[in-house]
Amino acid sequence: MWDLGFLLNPPSGLTIPIILGISFLLGLLHGGTPDEHTWPITFSYSIGSYTTRGGLRSGLVFSTGFALQRAALTALGFLGLASVYLVYDLDGPVYVLVGVAMFGAGWYLLRGSDIHLPLDEAMERLFGRFFREHTHHSYLAERAPLPEGEVPPVPLKMAAVHGFIAGWGIGGFAVIIVFLLAPQMPNVAWAASVGAVFGLGTMVMQMITGALFARLARLKRLSLAQMQRVGRRTAARTLYAGGLAFVAIGLLVTLAPSVEHMAVPTGTPVPNLSSIGIAFVLIVTVVGGIGGYSLWKGYREVLAPSATLAAPSSEPSRPPT
Repeated sequence: MWDLGFLLNPPSGLTIPIILGISFLLGLLHGGTPDEHTWPITFSYSIGSYTTRGGLRSGLVFSTGFALQRAALTALGFLGLASVYLVYDLDGPVYVLVGVAMFGAGWYLLRGSDIHLPLDEAMERLFGRFFREHTHHSYLAERAPLPEGEVPPVPLKMAAVHGFIAGWGIGGFAVIIVFLLAPQMPNVAWAASVGAVFGLGTMVMQMITGALFARLARLKRLSLAQMQRVGRRTAARTLYAGGLAFVAIGLLVTLAPSVEHMAVPTGTPVPNLSSIGIAFVLIVTVVGGIGGYSLWKGYREVLAPSATLAAPSSEPSRPPT
C-alpha cells in the first residue's frame, strides 16, 4: 500500500494518521533530493559552521522556518486560498526574494572583512558615502574586533528567515500536500499540521544534509582556526554570489515563465529528480559552482605561506565535531 506511487498520488478518503504519515515521508523525500529551495541555503549556512554539530544545527534552524511556512501554506490550501498558485507562477518572485536575502546575509558577513568582491566597487560608486558608513558601522562595532581579513560568525537566525521565504516556492511535493492532502483534513488546524509534519520530515533530512555539507570544510587536515576561516569565508562568498544567481534566475523566470518548463525528463517520478531544468541548473550553479569555487579559494587562502605563518600553532590538528 505504502509504495512510491501511493505517496506521490494519494487517494481521497484517507484517515488523519495516514495523511500525516504520508506528509512525513514526503518531507523525507523532499529533504533528501536536490531542491533549489533548500540545498543552496543549507549548504551556505552549514559550511559556515565547519563542524558536524554546527551543520546539524544549521539544518534544524533553516527547516524550522521552512516548517512554519509549510504549515501556513497547507492551512491556506484547506481554505482554498492557495489556488493563487494555480493562476500565477510565483516561483520567479520567490527566487528573487530568496536571492535578496542571501545576498544581504553575504554582504553583512563580507563588509567587516578585507575580502572584496567585484560588486563592492560598483556599490561604492552607486551609494557613495552611505555605503562607506554602513560598511564601517558593522558587526565589528558590535562585537570584539576580529583579526584583519576574518569573517564574523554566520548568523544562523537568518537561516530561519531564509527557510520561511524559500517555502513559498511551490513544487511537486508542495502540490501534493497543499492540494491533495490538506483539503482532506477536518479543519484548518489539522490542515496546518500536514505542512508542519512535512516540514519535520524535511528537517530530519536537512539536518543530515547540513552535517554532510559542514564536513566538506574538514576534507583537508587543517587546524580548528583554519577550518573556521575556510568555513566562514566559503559561506559568506556563497551567500553573496549565490544570492545574485538567485535574483538573476528569478528575474528570468518572472519575465519569461516558459523557461521554467524547459526541462529534460529523467524518467524518475520523484519530484526534484523527474527532470533536469532551470531549478537543477540553479542548484549546480550555487552549490557546485559558487560553493565549490569558494571552498577551493578558502583552502588556497589559509594554506598560503603567509596565512600558515600567521595561524596559531597551538590549535589542535583534529578538532571536535
